[in-house]
Amino acid sequence: MMSKLKMSGAIRTMCVVLVLSVLPSLALAQGQDKAKSDSPRHETSAKGASRNRTTSSGKKSLTKGSTATRSGSTSQGRNTSGTKTASRTTPYSPALHRSGTTAPGARGGANAVHSRPTKAFAMRDGSRGVEQFHANGTRSSIHAHGMTLNYGAHGERTIVTRRPDGSRLVSVGPGRGYVERPFIRGGHPYMQRTYVYGGRTYVNVYRGYSWHGGVYYGYMPHYYYGHSFYGWAYAPWGAPVVWGWGWGPAPWYGYNAYYFAPAPVYPYPALWITDYLLAANLQAAYDARVAANAAAAPPAPPASTSGDNVQPSSGQSAAAGSANAVVLTPEVKQEIADEVKTQVAAERDAAANTNAQQAPASTTSDAQPPAALDPAQRTFIVSTALNEQTAAGADCSVTAGDVLTRIDDSPDAKHDVTVLVTTSQKGDCASGTRFAVGVQDLQDMHNHFQEQVDDGLATLADSSGKNGLPAAPAPSPTPVADAQAKPDPTAATDLQQEQQDANKTETEVQGAAKSTPPSGN
Repeated sequence: MMSKLKMSGAIRTMCVVLVLSVLPSLALAQGQDKAKSDSPRHETSAKGASRNRTTSSGKKSLTKGSTATRSGSTSQGRNTSGTKTASRTTPYSPALHRSGTTAPGARGGANAVHSRPTKAFAMRDGSRGVEQFHANGTRSSIHAHGMTLNYGAHGERTIVTRRPDGSRLVSVGPGRGYVERPFIRGGHPYMQRTYVYGGRTYVNVYRGYSWHGGVYYGYMPHYYYGHSFYGWAYAPWGAPVVWGWGWGPAPWYGYNAYYFAPAPVYPYPALWITDYLLAANLQAAYDARVAANAAAAPPAPPASTSGDNVQPSSGQSAAAGSANAVVLTPEVKQEIADEVKTQVAAERDAAANTNAQQAPASTTSDAQPPAALDPAQRTFIVSTALNEQTAAGADCSVTAGDVLTRIDDSPDAKHDVTVLVTTSQKGDCASGTRFAVGVQDLQDMHNHFQEQVDDGLATLADSSGKNGLPAAPAPSPTPVADAQAKPDPTAATDLQQEQQDANKTETEVQGAAKSTPPSGN
């Protein structure tokens, strides 16, 4: 009898694994058949798996005089309070965390959009290729040879390839990307992503939840801190802290001087973490633009225009600028800081209520709405480029570091909700613009936000009692067992091959598309 039960359990587990592997392939096949009108919005599972934010783990310094890494060290050789390992590296660069820029398909009702100009043609092997364009004539995406190439508004290229085993390759540039694999642990769906950036490799784990016919994946912390440390990171400091970030000479900082300036003082940790993660996103967006235009000079600072987005004169330093003179106002930062405090409190409570040797999700239901639809979660920091359309059909792009506010509480039939652009960088959708965005896109932003809050907490722990910060209690990190995974050993070579295949596909498409006029509006 026992052996029959064990066999039955094994069969059920095998069936779940097969479903997780087959559903994404079916979804991809359906998406390719509708490439003229629909975009590859939900590419990880049926109607949406966790999309992808970026990494930049060989990253430039975000704290004074050091280059923080998720391996637990800085350029000054400090250990991050014993809380970091090579497998715990959380990326700074948002672009790696999504499957690429999104070119939305036709939507109905209030979120209806117009189809983009499209070219369809035969590839050399007899398969079908599709190329889509923005209203201004620039390329939006290519679908060919089982590969999707998405192009951001500033030239960024993201490559997505789904493999027969259900895994995905997502590359955002030479030596930058991740390999994603679904798996089952304890009867629950999980996904791991092995990130590669500048020769570094590390892995993150996400727990899957089913909701309204889709599977959404939520970020899992690799460890929890002690209760006293969370209390220190949540409450106001005894006196405001003046902190020197050391960003002055960094190119990304001067480039974004019109948009972002750090707070002059920090009365509480959440505001410090807010500037930390905003800077991380802006730095990553700048680096992605430079990488996308490697043959050209680095991007010049945006030109000064009228309106809210005012570029400081060449003689004005970002450090000297008032926070009130930039697009990201103190009021918007306060909204983000409130979200940071909510996240810190949530981790504190989870740590108190969960055996740290088990993943907190292991005892919860697989069926629940994604965190991005939590009524208390309204503010989102864009983690990688999105190319959307307004209801009127106008192209609308947002970039890492832009801030959105979710307006809808319930998604439509296409799993989209309406958002409002709260603040935006030059060349992106103007503040006040409304457009529809996939729930999974918002969930990815939220996942990346959680990862960066954890990064900020780790950096605070490392900087405790230094450079004016008050001393913190011992962090006492405890690993979460279900959040651990081994990195994919072939991730770097697989991503390199994907880049080469994408280059060949682009060359072939350029030749095939010359004789094919575009269709669509």
